[in-house]
Amino acid sequence: MVQSVLFFVLGFLCAGFLGLMIAPAIWRRAVTLTRKRVEGSMPLTLAEIQAEKDRIRAEFAMSTRRLEMSVKSLREKSAEQLVEIGRGREALKELALERKDKEQALSELEAKGEDLRQRKDQLQLLSDRLAQTEHALEKRVLELKKLEHMYDDASFSSSSRQIELVARESELQKLADDISVLRGQRKEADRRQQEIAAESKAARDALKAEKKRTGELDKKIERLLATLADREDKLERREKEIARLREKLKSESVENASAVPLVGARGSQADVAVKGDIEKTIAKLDSDREQLEARLTALARENKRLKADLAAYEASKSEDGNDSRRASAALREQMSDLAAQVVALTAKLDGPESPIAKMLAAPKQPGSGERSLADRVRELQKAESTH
Repeated sequence: MVQSVLFFVLGFLCAGFLGLMIAPAIWRRAVTLTRKRVEGSMPLTLAEIQAEKDRIRAEFAMSTRRLEMSVKSLREKSAEQLVEIGRGREALKELALERKDKEQALSELEAKGEDLRQRKDQLQLLSDRLAQTEHALEKRVLELKKLEHMYDDASFSSSSRQIELVARESELQKLADDISVLRGQRKEADRRQQEIAAESKAARDALKAEKKRTGELDKKIERLLATLADREDKLERREKEIARLREKLKSESVENASAVPLVGARGSQADVAVKGDIEKTIAKLDSDREQLEARLTALARENKRLKADLAAYEASKSEDGNDSRRASAALREQMSDLAAQVVALTAKLDGPESPIAKMLAAPKQPGSGERSLADRVRELQKAESTH
């Protein structure tokens, strides 16, 4: 590796040394050639310089003369062309004048031809008008003859027309009287229609009020039915309690019988009395429950019937306001009775501790004269107590 590097360096040094030896000779040769080229391109003596100047002056003089000759020839050509242009302009002017004269003559001929055509059209128009006038005169003659005949006919029919006019005037007077009568009837009908519209509006308002009251009563009935359902739940719980007491009583009686077999007749009679009281109480509760269920069923049927009556009333409402008010009053009365029955039934189920009983026990407040729901409930309770 080192040996190859040394050989490479040695070769490079040898080449550099040889180049340094050859370079001065090459440089001198280049300088010589350059000097000869420069000396060959430039004059070196005064004679050569003067000869070069004379040559350049001669060439410039020749080129200037050539330019002068070319300018002179161009000027001569331009003069000739200007002369030709002037001749062409003169010819164009003559042609324009000739064309103008011909156009003027042609326009005069056209104007004359137009005048001739207009005169021909006027003659044709006059001939047509003459023919139309003759035809119109013939028609006028015929029309005059017809008018003479028509005048004769009109003179004969004028008398009959006057008679007809008198008759028509009398008919017109009669029709005017009839129209005045019909107008009066129309006003009366309009007045009656307005009254009927007012009555129907009042009836609709009353019906809306009745519907509103009916809706309120339905809501009250729904609340009362919910209360009844709660009371039925309480009644079922009481029945379960009674059944439990019965079972307990039976078990106690069995235990007493097994524990004290020698109880006297007096103790057995007391047990029998207690059992009899319990049985009576249970029987009474069962009968009350059956009565309440029967009344509840009847009230439900009555509610359905009242709703059906209300629907039928709405479907077949009358135009008469008094009848609708009476029917509404009867319907309100039935709904109030139904609500009173439901409230009385609820109070009976709750017993003396019911809040309904407390409200009914409150003193009666002065009202407007109509029976309130509390009054109706009190009347039902009195009727039940009398029975």
